[in-house]
Amino acid sequence: MKKVTIYTLSTCLWCKKTKKYFEEKNIPFEAVEYDKQDEVRQEEISKEIRASGCPVTFPFVKIGGECTQGYNPNEFETLLEKK
Repeated sequence: MKKVTIYTLSTCLWCKKTKKYFEEKNIPFEAVEYDKQDEVRQEEISKEIRASGCPVTFPFVKIGGECTQGYNPNEFETLLEKK
């Protein structure tokens, strides 16, 4: 199974919904709450997101080597199934 990392904000409803989606599908993921990281880690996360060609918005979901932003179950499924 592809590695899933979800960057979120602790107060974001769409971020919570995204994590719940993966929990309900029993898909293991690592969740990183951006706003609870120190400044150095926040800058690292921001650079990683920008390097993917995306603006820094949340939730930011990495599935394997690809990424998507926002709550988009169809896109999650597509990336999980993609070879």
